[in-house]
Amino acid sequence: MKRKLLGTLLSVTMAVSLLAGCGSSGDSAPAANNNAGGNDAAPANTEAAAEPAAPAESQAEAPATTADGGKIGISMPTQSLERWNRDGAYLNDQFKAAGYETILTYSDNKSEQQVNDIQNMLAENVDLLIVAAIDGEALNMVMNEAADANVPVIAYDRLIMNDAVSYYVSFDNYTVGKLQGEFIVENLDLENAGDSVYNLEITAGDPADNNAGYFYHGAMDVLNPYIESGTLNVVSGQTDFDTVATEQWNTDTALERAQNILSSYYADGTQLDVWLCSNDSTALGVAQAITSDYAGSNSVLITGQDGDEANLKNIVDGIQTMTVYKNVSNESVVTLSLAQAILSGETIDESLLSSFDIECAYDTESYETSAGNKCPSFLLVPNVITKDNLQDLVDTGLYTMGEDGYLSATN
Repeated sequence: MKRKLLGTLLSVTMAVSLLAGCGSSGDSAPAANNNAGGNDAAPANTEAAAEPAAPAESQAEAPATTADGGKIGISMPTQSLERWNRDGAYLNDQFKAAGYETILTYSDNKSEQQVNDIQNMLAENVDLLIVAAIDGEALNMVMNEAADANVPVIAYDRLIMNDAVSYYVSFDNYTVGKLQGEFIVENLDLENAGDSVYNLEITAGDPADNNAGYFYHGAMDVLNPYIESGTLNVVSGQTDFDTVATEQWNTDTALERAQNILSSYYADGTQLDVWLCSNDSTALGVAQAITSDYAGSNSVLITGQDGDEANLKNIVDGIQTMTVYKNVSNESVVTLSLAQAILSGETIDESLLSSFDIECAYDTESYETSAGNKCPSFLLVPNVITKDNLQDLVDTGLYTMGEDGYLSATN
């Protein structure tokens, strides 16, 4: 995979030529349905103007009726995780600013609801679908319906295991885990550990989320040599993905499991040195358990991912050590550019990445929607955030820092 190190933010108005579908040897995507009219009434569970703090996921509003470019269906998993509120808001704002009509839904982490939401979008004659799947293997029927309706699909952040998917836009998810593992190695100086032994526990993500395995394997590929040599010791013995996975990335689930591990293996004063957490919502639960239930007096290194406000506060307070930050504003702009190219019938190759003012790679080999069917993917590059470089988040314009040093998202 070739990487081009460019800038950090992408102009909303940039035009990128993109066109190559999953499961197709040609350069042509399905022809778009350019009917931008349709019914003014949005389907249930629709947010026409996304508000990150919206209290309910079932409220419906009519979408905007002015659409110069077409109608876009945006399906997000849930509003219960901070990052999906940001993603939904960024996507909604970007597409509206570019002249598209949008239908934005949140599906309360229920796959059957997401299927219904997408079916409603198809009934509303959307020209293109952007879907962050709750379960990458649970949308086959509705993806086939999209293909039958000749509606292109962009799998957003999470790969959908269906050949109707035209493109995948995400971050380099294996690298997310790799950065977490490398951070542990560097901060514990494992290469020079000698006879020292450090105790590690592991919390991974939702087994229904295709990304969770990439995060886990990226980290474990870095850490396994130290586990095998005995430099890292998983006291609980819980290392395989199925055992350490956390359904729906739920904070309370991660908290309960962490409390059980601490009471079972560390109540006698055994020192815990590091807890690998795949994302911030699980890290929040682990941090709470360590704060309330850990018998040791040392500071435990805790990893995370996403840059959620509560976790950034924990980083400032020294409770969480790091997070891997993915600029979802950049992700939404790449998605916009891709959608514009699909709807205008353009074609792309890797050379067009030079028009991106952002660090990104075009990958046609790493992700499959089924055996042998490679999905063209646009993979952005994540960054490690610690207490020492929180200003980097402020510099994006997406966070502000208060006098107390705590960060707040601007959107």
